[in-house]
Amino acid sequence: MKKVHYKRQISTANVIISFFILLFTIACLLPMILTLMVSITDESTIMRYGYSFFPKKYSLFAYKLMFQRGSSVIRGYVISIFITVVGTLLAIVITGSAAYTMANKNVKYRNALAMFFFIPMVFSSGIVPWYLICTTLHLRNNIWSLLVPNLLFNPFNLFLTRNFISGIPDSMRESATIDGANDIIIAFKIYFPLCVPVLATIGLFYGLGYWNDWWNAIMLVDNKNLYPVQYLLLQLKSQISMLRDLQFLSGTGSVTPPSESLKMATAIVTIGPIVLLYPFLQRYYVKGLIIGSVKG
Repeated sequence: MKKVHYKRQISTANVIISFFILLFTIACLLPMILTLMVSITDESTIMRYGYSFFPKKYSLFAYKLMFQRGSSVIRGYVISIFITVVGTLLAIVITGSAAYTMANKNVKYRNALAMFFFIPMVFSSGIVPWYLICTTLHLRNNIWSLLVPNLLFNPFNLFLTRNFISGIPDSMRESATIDGANDIIIAFKIYFPLCVPVLATIGLFYGLGYWNDWWNAIMLVDNKNLYPVQYLLLQLKSQISMLRDLQFLSGTGSVTPPSESLKMATAIVTIGPIVLLYPFLQRYYVKGLIIGSVKG
């Protein structure tokens, strides 16, 4: 029998596309690598030579300052992880349930309900009504003040999920209804498993929002034990900058406060969990964003 050897054809277009993808990848990696290298660079070296991929003197003082004994950053990490995990799961359930209701053709006035959710997407009430509502609901100095304000679903995520669910054939709902299943069973046992791509997509959006949130801590929390890591690092950077300005005005101080290296170290610390999580959700993210945006 004659053996047939298949050779992969490499066209000029593939080479050009691969080259540009490689350049784009390098362009994305270089700032992250530079951020990491500056975070472990001695502050006096940064002041003298600027940012460098190959620093002349290394120092972990910025990380030691953040995670020193008695530091509240570790506790802030626990708070941020808790509100991110719990808040994201609750937000996914609420958004998915509302999207299923709006995609159900048997629900009366579902178009009017969609308009009711669309209006806040375009017009915002402002900070004062938001603060008054939070204080009325006793969202002050407790863990709920970090969870509930961001828990109400984002209209964009709601319509994205609704469009995805609208692409599922109605015959599945009708068949389940004939078999005696109610809407809760249909939503959680039939539709939600089919909506994993879009639910993972909005879960990433909600997770990023909770993880990067520091506004609720500023407005609603005075208890230091409830500060999330983002707000604690914001405070730490402000204190270091103030100390540096005082030393500059007074002309004293033999130790240079790690202002620049601390900025980069906080960036590494805060983006770490998200960078590790994103590769696991990437395939769901791309599929859910594309399908959910074109169906409906």
